[in-house]
Amino acid sequence: MNSNNFTSSSSSSPQPPTLSRYENQKRRDWNTFGQYLRNHRPPLSLSRCSGAHVLEFLRYLDQFGKTKVHIQLCPFFGHPNPPAPCPCPLRQAWGSLDALIGRLRAAFEENGGKPEANPFGARAVRLYLREVRDSQAKARGVSYDKKKRKRPQQSQQPQPPNAT
Repeated sequence: MNSNNFTSSSSSSPQPPTLSRYENQKRRDWNTFGQYLRNHRPPLSLSRCSGAHVLEFLRYLDQFGKTKVHIQLCPFFGHPNPPAPCPCPLRQAWGSLDALIGRLRAAFEENGGKPEANPFGARAVRLYLREVRDSQAKARGVSYDKKKRKRPQQSQQPQPPNAT
């Protein structure tokens, strides 16, 4: 048995013994963004960070992407499963960027930022994400339509006929 486990009597402790995957990822993302701000030239404080800086950060992350995004001149533009390799760039996938921004928006406010001053919620960031989503959808020939929620299955009991 792990000695880090807490019993129910210590439920008033300020932090849970283990963080969820989401919370761990949010903390790592926040630390990565903080490192980016410290390495920025000139260094940036969080209070001076704007939507433009967030866009700079997202473009910086593209160099570590693993999603092939075909350019319009590529013969595989619009094909979701190209039959051969091509020299098109690797980028961050839209879904990854969207999830990252969601985690950073939450982390900003959890770390004392005011919601109205949240650079991760800036209009420019939302427009950039939409542009990335649309361009990647065209490049891959897939649409990112919102998925319809499945309705819960009703029990398969015969319904009585409507009396009129």
